Amino acid sequence: MVKIIKNSKIIVLDTNVSIVSLNNEDYICISDFAKQKQGKSKSDDVIKNWLRNRYTLEFLSTWEILNNSNFNAVESDGFKNQAGLHSFTISVSEWVEKTNAIGIFAKKGKYGGTYAHKDIAFEFASAISPVFKLYLIREFQRLKELENSNREWNVKRLLSKNNYLIHTDAIKNYILPNVDYFQDRNWLKYAEEADILNVIIFRSTAKEWRKLNPQLALNNNMRDYATINELTVLSNLETHNAELIKEGKTKEERFDILTKIAKYQLSILDKSDEVRKITTEL
Repeated sequence: MVKIIKNSKIIVLDTNVSIVSLNNEDYICISDFAKQKQGKSKSDDVIKNWLRNRYTLEFLSTWEILNNSNFNAVESDGFKNQAGLHSFTISVSEWVEKTNAIGIFAKKGKYGGTYAHKDIAFEFASAISPVFKLYLIREFQRLKELENSNREWNVKRLLSKNNYLIHTDAIKNYILPNVDYFQDRNWLKYAEEADILNVIIFRSTAKEWRKLNPQLALNNNMRDYATINELTVLSNLETHNAELIKEGKTKEERFDILTKIAKYQLSILDKSDEVRKITTEL
């Protein structure tokens, strides 16, 4: 029996989403936003259909192998071999029972529903809606910020609206290289994966940023000076990049694809009325 230690809620695009804590890890109720796909009455079917997909099973198995020493990989291989067959069905409970999985579980009664570790919940959200995933990550990050600030909204924590705007401008107070990484792409041949994303979001490699901002780089890195929206899109790009690598895309191809994705997603978050509302309330 799963024992819920803590229960929190966030609102994502008018949808209440529950988050619980187990062994100091956050689990998000994917049942809460599965209804975004086909309605509340069919939310369980959405989860089952997602679970019977081979890609999903490979993702879940890999997560468990990385995080769960008791995971039964042999049983998971059996499920993966059946994936794609019309007759193949699997429930969350069956997956947990057969493989000893800890990344996802179903609970009845109080706080009932299907819960998944945040890594898995974000992946499930991609199947529901990439836009919903963006807002889910953003609101989850906001919740973590609140919890890390002694779980209090107070004057000392929030400051005034004007001071908040000053702070928002201040985090951009760093020097960027006078290089157009988008035109001259020779650097891509030797670039690490992290720097491909750094250039797309921050217009600089980490090494060049440290060179130009030695004082700021003493105790922080360039990502510490990013906005919430930039970090949200960066997190999403990491998922997309992993998939493009699996597809065999070259660095140049991935750079072009991810750049377009980043521009689109940042425009959604930066221009959204919902984001403006949240920002002005801080």
